[in-house]
Amino acid sequence: MRPARPLAAALAEGVVVLDGGLSNQLEAQGCDLSDELWSARLLADDPREIEAAHTAYVRAGAQVLITSSYQATFEGFARRGVAEEEAAGLLARSVELARAASELAAGEVWVAASVGPYGAMLADGSEYRGRYGLSVRELERFHRPRIEALVAAGPDVLALETVPDMDEAEALLRAVDAYRLPVWLSYTITGERTRAGQELAAAFALAAGRDQVIAVGVNCCEPSDAERAVELAAAVSSKPVVVYPNSGERWDAGERGWRGGATYDPGRVGDWLASGARLVGGCCRVGPRQIAELVSAVRQAGR
Repeated sequence: MRPARPLAAALAEGVVVLDGGLSNQLEAQGCDLSDELWSARLLADDPREIEAAHTAYVRAGAQVLITSSYQATFEGFARRGVAEEEAAGLLARSVELARAASELAAGEVWVAASVGPYGAMLADGSEYRGRYGLSVRELERFHRPRIEALVAAGPDVLALETVPDMDEAEALLRAVDAYRLPVWLSYTITGERTRAGQELAAAFALAAGRDQVIAVGVNCCEPSDAERAVELAAAVSSKPVVVYPNSGERWDAGERGWRGGATYDPGRVGDWLASGARLVGGCCRVGPRQIAELVSAVRQAGR
């Protein structure tokens, strides 16, 4: 069942809590994700595990479930011999699985269809660099078919997430322009710059004046970079801010593993909210326990 209100209306009234990282929850369930398709492989091989992962976040109190389509693309599936029609069905399944899990919630839960960056399809860590050597038009052409398939499946919002540079952000915003579905735009960053090195103020400004964009901000970044990014996003875009950083551990693309210790602290949500954040959660390596703590912290902040 769809929520009674659009997500934008909920953000106008208060704070909404996102889920955490899907891949880490799948691994906690015993799933092997050592594959170029990453969690998207399970859409075909074991969709029940994806629904179970979403359910874990519903039980933790998450109000938005982000689908398993981050690394699901027609090109990626084609490399595995999956025909276009079947690939479209798998993209639709990502939305259906999140919707099914949302039915277990006592309150409203929105489904956000993940539209990951071009670099996610390459499966070589390119999303942490950007600058693929493609034009805005070429990137728009890549994203459009997947967006069309996801929109047809009926999510509540599109999550244009982990975007490493402004060219891809512009391409994504052009690609979604033909649809009425609301979107949020979130960049992956280092300090006060996109991963491609552009100033965040300019990157966030792309969302200003676009009614379809209901929130703008950052994800898949260091928790320590989040607060300043929230301030910039709020000041430049005049929109609600979305923020869902990683655990603080760092991804080694060469070794395909995480390094360092976790620094994600749900207690810092008060600072995010004070700076303009209205859609808050966690990304890679942030699990249901931390999301439950985040829900509690938001409630304690009176939001």
